[in-house]
Amino acid sequence: MLNQLTYSLPEELKKAVLTRFNEWKKEDKIFRLWSKDATLWTNDDEGEWLGFLEIVEEELYDVQKYLDFAEAAKNFSDVVLLGMGGSSLSPEVLSVTFNKKNFHILDSTVPAQIKTLESQIDLKKTLFIVASKSGSTLEPNTFKQYFFQKVSEKVGRENAGKQFIAITDPNSKMQKVAERDNFRNVFFGNAEIGGRFSALSVFGMIPAATMNLDVEEFLQRSQEMVNACKSHVPKENPGAVLGTILGVCHNFGKDKLTIFTSAEIHDLGAWLEQLIAESTGKEGAAIIPVDREKIGNPEDYGDDRIFAYLKLKDSTDNSIDEKINELEKSGQVVVKIELADRMNLGQEFFRWEFATAVAGSIMQINTFNQPDVEAAKIEAKKITEEYEKTGELPEETPFYEENGIKLFTDEKNAKELNKLLEGEKSLSNYLKAHFSRIKKNDYFALLAYIERNTENEEALQRIRHHVFAEKEVATCLGFGPRFLHSTGQAYKGGANNGVILQITSDDAIDFDVPEQKFTFAVVKAAQARGDFQVLLDRNRRALRVHLGNDVKEDLQKIIAAI
Repeated sequence: MLNQLTYSLPEELKKAVLTRFNEWKKEDKIFRLWSKDATLWTNDDEGEWLGFLEIVEEELYDVQKYLDFAEAAKNFSDVVLLGMGGSSLSPEVLSVTFNKKNFHILDSTVPAQIKTLESQIDLKKTLFIVASKSGSTLEPNTFKQYFFQKVSEKVGRENAGKQFIAITDPNSKMQKVAERDNFRNVFFGNAEIGGRFSALSVFGMIPAATMNLDVEEFLQRSQEMVNACKSHVPKENPGAVLGTILGVCHNFGKDKLTIFTSAEIHDLGAWLEQLIAESTGKEGAAIIPVDREKIGNPEDYGDDRIFAYLKLKDSTDNSIDEKINELEKSGQVVVKIELADRMNLGQEFFRWEFATAVAGSIMQINTFNQPDVEAAKIEAKKITEEYEKTGELPEETPFYEENGIKLFTDEKNAKELNKLLEGEKSLSNYLKAHFSRIKKNDYFALLAYIERNTENEEALQRIRHHVFAEKEVATCLGFGPRFLHSTGQAYKGGANNGVILQITSDDAIDFDVPEQKFTFAVVKAAQARGDFQVLLDRNRRALRVHLGNDVKEDLQKIIAAI
């Protein structure tokens, strides 16, 4: 059964969407998309990144490998996926949605996060999946080095490889590492599929097999959406309908995609964030995805939003249905998608991938590159190299400090904050000055390089929702460094309409990265500083708040100050 989509548009947008449908039909653009015609976008390398269109059919032909691997995975008590972004987010959605408690994901260089995960598993009985398309991504490489050493200490280096598999593209650095260390398996991705479009490839389906999901049925259900998206009639093509709405709305200034879901599929928003932000956030344009923001009343929103509500057909969670209906009645753009059941998640993976390609065409950008992600990596590398030479991180000076909490930004931002300051210099007044820079149709992004746990997330959500209530703008919350491989592209490469608060901290614990001259705390600090520097280089309104090593206590100080 195909997941159903309905939508509500104000009259002006309805006409614009219909015009775009007619244009796409007249110019046979859906046929051209399936033919991998790069002229639909910027006529650059787009045609080389459309392997996701055929991947479901290809994986169904080769489905036996999933059945075989599912059997092998039953010998392990736990599975840990070591990856970032496109290599980790769709497996996370599956593990959360299907409640697979023994499937863990590590996508953080925060030392406390690594130790928390390590405390939850038996190293002798755990299967590790190292997922990295290029094989050169910093985080999965350091994670592999750490856990390979830990397992080697328990079972011997000659046996450790039996507990590791790699998912990577052919001829990558990770393939060579896997072969050197005698990994149990190496599964190869399709080099014509970018990470964020890889959910229905081995990057999503091998983890699904280890969760004992019926991969064959999951792919067969997904194929129904693939077939529906082959229709050359745009208004009858479920991916083209969604993509046209997204692209047209962006061009009309509705550039904040606010995602709501029923509780059973709440983690789907995390995957959608990366797909939308990294694909559309570049060249001064962006659709900013807004996930896990509490739902408000119609009067709480400006005219810059699109609302997407994804719900299971038989969901027991009807908590926001009435508010969604009120938004619809008020004239907001509302897209509703009903999933037949959880096994139909793959249909949404494909629909949104296809829709994102369509939206990128309408926005006249290259949907498949991520030019500003690399900039933060380069800055982080400079910092780690400096540490390797001197044994210390480059010195930095806060422009204000109070009770162990330090504030950092560049000279231009500091001058502006001092100009906006009301009353004496204080943490509270500086935060007030920073928030005063939020204007109509801006968004606020809270980016935290701290352990991602329930307590910290609740504290950050309090900050975020205070801003939402006071400023009535879209608000985003991301944990670093995972958001660097997700929404970070849009914050740096998209329109300059974001006001950013980065939160960093000292680390109560730290330990070495095997085979490297630096520690995990150094990696985390380098990533946070590199990210912040690129935001400043892009002339963003950005403030960094640095906490001590008691993150819980210092977050409460921030909340009190706000």
